Amino acid sequence: MNEINENRIKNDPVIRDLLQRLPESERNSFSPTQLLALKGALGSRRLWNRHAIDLRGGFSVWRWRYYFVILAGRERRRLTRRDILMMRSVTAFLFSVFFVFSLLFGLLVLYLIKSALGINLIEGYSFGIWQWFNEN
Repeated sequence: MNEINENRIKNDPVIRDLLQRLPESERNSFSPTQLLALKGALGSRRLWNRHAIDLRGGFSVWRWRYYFVILAGRERRRLTRRDILMMRSVTAFLFSVFFVFSLLFGLLVLYLIKSALGINLIEGYSFGIWQWFNEN
Protein backbone atom coordinates (compact mmCIF):
# COMPACT_ATOMS: atom_id res chain seq x y z
CA MET A 1 0.00 0.00 0.00
CA ASN A 2 2.82 2.38 0.91
CA GLU A 3 4.60 1.63 -2.41
CA ILE A 4 1.42 2.42 -4.39
CA ASN A 5 1.06 5.70 -2.50
CA GLU A 6 4.72 6.57 -3.19
CA ASN A 7 4.28 5.86 -6.92
CA ARG A 8 1.17 8.04 -7.01
CA ILE A 9 3.05 10.88 -5.31
CA LYS A 10 5.98 10.58 -7.74
CA ASN A 11 3.57 10.73 -10.71
CA ASP A 12 2.16 14.06 -9.54
CA PRO A 13 3.04 16.76 -12.15
CA VAL A 14 4.59 19.13 -9.60
CA ILE A 15 6.71 16.40 -8.00
CA ARG A 16 7.66 14.91 -11.38
CA ASP A 17 8.84 18.31 -12.62
CA LEU A 18 10.84 18.87 -9.42
CA LEU A 19 12.46 15.43 -9.57
CA GLN A 20 13.43 15.89 -13.25
CA ARG A 21 15.44 18.98 -12.31
CA LEU A 22 17.40 17.13 -9.62
CA PRO A 23 20.49 15.00 -10.27
CA GLU A 24 19.66 11.34 -10.72
CA SER A 25 21.54 10.37 -7.56
CA GLU A 26 19.26 12.61 -5.45
CA ARG A 27 15.87 11.70 -6.97
CA ASN A 28 15.23 8.68 -4.78
CA SER A 29 16.51 10.20 -1.54
CA PHE A 30 13.18 11.86 -0.60
CA SER A 31 10.52 10.16 1.48
CA PRO A 32 6.84 10.47 0.46
CA THR A 33 6.30 12.87 3.38
CA GLN A 34 9.13 15.07 2.21
CA LEU A 35 7.82 15.01 -1.36
CA LEU A 36 4.36 16.10 -0.19
CA ALA A 37 5.91 18.92 1.85
CA LEU A 38 7.88 20.04 -1.22
CA LYS A 39 4.72 19.91 -3.31
CA GLY A 40 2.95 22.10 -0.78
CA ALA A 41 5.75 24.63 -0.81
CA LEU A 42 6.29 24.67 -4.57
CA GLY A 43 2.73 24.05 -5.72
CA SER A 44 1.60 27.45 -4.47
CA ARG A 45 4.10 29.08 -6.87
CA ARG A 46 1.72 28.38 -9.75
CA LEU A 47 -0.35 31.33 -8.54
CA TRP A 48 2.67 33.57 -9.06
CA ASN A 49 2.77 32.84 -12.77
CA ARG A 50 -0.47 34.67 -13.58
CA HIS A 51 0.07 38.35 -14.26
CA ALA A 52 -2.00 40.84 -16.21
CA ILE A 53 1.22 42.16 -17.74
CA ASP A 54 4.11 39.74 -18.27
CA LEU A 55 6.83 41.10 -20.54
CA ARG A 56 10.12 39.22 -20.71
CA GLY A 57 12.92 39.69 -23.14
CA GLY A 58 16.60 39.93 -23.70
CA PHE A 59 19.14 41.83 -25.73
CA SER A 60 22.86 41.77 -26.42
CA VAL A 61 25.30 44.61 -25.95
CA TRP A 62 28.73 43.78 -27.33
CA ARG A 63 29.81 40.59 -25.49
CA TRP A 64 27.17 40.63 -22.76
CA ARG A 65 23.57 39.51 -22.81
CA TYR A 66 20.99 41.27 -20.64
CA TYR A 67 17.43 40.36 -19.81
CA PHE A 68 14.45 42.29 -18.53
CA VAL A 69 11.23 41.28 -16.82
CA ILE A 70 8.21 43.52 -16.33
CA LEU A 71 5.41 42.02 -14.28
CA ALA A 72 2.24 43.70 -13.12
CA GLY A 73 -1.02 42.42 -11.74
CA ARG A 74 -3.30 42.29 -8.76
CA GLU A 75 -1.56 41.95 -5.40
CA ARG A 76 -2.20 38.49 -3.92
CA ARG A 77 0.33 38.51 -1.12
CA ARG A 78 -0.32 39.46 2.47
CA LEU A 79 1.40 42.77 2.98
CA THR A 80 3.41 43.56 6.07
CA ARG A 81 3.11 46.90 7.81
CA ARG A 82 6.42 47.94 6.23
CA ASP A 83 5.18 46.99 2.75
CA ILE A 84 2.00 49.02 3.23
CA LEU A 85 3.98 52.04 4.42
CA MET A 86 6.37 51.75 1.47
CA MET A 87 3.48 51.41 -0.97
CA ARG A 88 1.75 54.49 0.47
CA SER A 89 5.00 56.49 0.30
CA VAL A 90 5.60 55.56 -3.33
CA THR A 91 1.97 56.33 -4.19
CA ALA A 92 2.20 59.75 -2.48
CA PHE A 93 5.47 60.51 -4.30
CA LEU A 94 4.08 59.52 -7.71
CA PHE A 95 0.89 61.51 -7.09
CA SER A 96 2.98 64.55 -6.09
CA VAL A 97 5.14 64.26 -9.22
CA PHE A 98 2.03 63.95 -11.39
CA PHE A 99 0.39 66.93 -9.65
CA VAL A 100 3.48 69.17 -10.04
CA PHE A 101 3.92 68.15 -13.69
CA SER A 102 0.23 68.80 -14.42
CA LEU A 103 0.36 72.16 -12.66
CA LEU A 104 3.47 73.29 -14.56
CA PHE A 105 2.07 72.09 -17.88
CA GLY A 106 -1.23 73.87 -17.18
CA LEU A 107 0.59 77.10 -16.35
CA LEU A 108 2.61 76.80 -19.57
CA VAL A 109 -0.55 76.34 -21.62
CA LEU A 110 -2.23 79.31 -19.91
CA TYR A 111 0.89 81.45 -20.54
CA LEU A 112 0.91 80.49 -24.22
CA ILE A 113 -2.81 81.29 -24.56
CA LYS A 114 -2.26 84.65 -22.82
CA SER A 115 0.63 85.44 -25.13
CA ALA A 116 -1.30 84.37 -28.24
CA LEU A 117 -4.10 86.74 -27.26
CA GLY A 118 -1.58 89.57 -26.81
CA ILE A 119 -2.26 90.11 -23.13
CA ASN A 120 0.73 91.53 -21.19
CA LEU A 121 0.60 91.29 -17.41
CA ILE A 122 3.81 93.31 -16.97
CA GLU A 123 4.34 95.87 -19.71
CA GLY A 124 7.69 95.50 -21.49
CA TYR A 125 8.62 92.18 -19.83
CA SER A 126 8.47 88.69 -21.30
CA PHE A 127 9.81 85.31 -20.27
CA GLY A 128 10.67 84.59 -23.90
CA ILE A 129 8.64 81.41 -24.04
CA TRP A 130 6.23 82.79 -26.65
CA GLN A 131 9.08 83.82 -28.95
CA TRP A 132 10.75 80.42 -28.55
CA PHE A 133 7.39 78.70 -29.24
CA ASN A 134 6.85 80.76 -32.40
CA GLU A 135 10.38 80.05 -33.67
CA ASN A 136 10.06 76.29 -33.24
